Amino acid sequence: MPAATNRSGGTAKATPRATVTEPALAVSESAVAVSEVAISGPAFARRGFAARSVAVLLSPYARLSLLLLLLAGGAGCVLAFAPQQLLTRQLPPGIGGLAAATVFAVGYGLCTVAFVPRPLLNLAAGALFGSPLGLTSALAGTVFGAGLAFVLGRALGQDALRPLLRGRWLRAADGQLSRHGFRSMLAARLFPGVPFWAANYCAAVSRMRLTPFLLATALGSVPNTAAYAVAGARASAPTSPAFLIAMACIAVPALAGTWVAWRKRHHLNGS
Repeated sequence: MPAATNRSGGTAKATPRATVTEPALAVSESAVAVSEVAISGPAFARRGFAARSVAVLLSPYARLSLLLLLLAGGAGCVLAFAPQQLLTRQLPPGIGGLAAATVFAVGYGLCTVAFVPRPLLNLAAGALFGSPLGLTSALAGTVFGAGLAFVLGRALGQDALRPLLRGRWLRAADGQLSRHGFRSMLAARLFPGVPFWAANYCAAVSRMRLTPFLLATALGSVPNTAAYAVAGARASAPTSPAFLIAMACIAVPALAGTWVAWRKRHHLNGS
């Protein structure tokens, strides 16, 4: 490049043009273009779809639907395997004693989650293991089944069902369980007017804590469970004093629970 001549007649060196910035500008523009393609491209769309899918799967009504599917599946298994046959069948020959009682307690808990009536299972416990071991196995199954139903109901159903507590009876039950959880659940277990599964899921939807729920279930279930276990163990001698006393212990709380429920209903209707 020829040297430039200044006014004084001297020569000055020519300054090269700043052409280095043009490649840098091109690189930055291409980076912006690549980022725009990445944001609007298929990968980002897939990430957005995955996030929306996870949000839908974790929504309250999706979890409630999962709970209903699990309960329906459990009820179907109960109908298929017919656990009431435990009243007439003997234990498998390779299992017995404490191991059999433990297996029975686990099956007992799973059956209660699937709406199998507890009196049937309590009778089976007494018939299979006798009074002391049958009572222990049935109580362990009661607490296990109640805790499992509570955890499932709390994790999968509470968020969807709490906004639906608008009726007077529902609000009254929710307030009673939320404020006086241990006392209310103990009364529900002592008087068999409330179905076992209904008490479990009502407590799960309320704000009751798990520990008082389990303690009230364990303590309140002892009298009724013991009566059924003794009746099952003495079923072969229906005229024996033990069987007659057990049947009286079953009938008296049932009548008392019916009377209390009638008084509560009369009080709510009058208020």
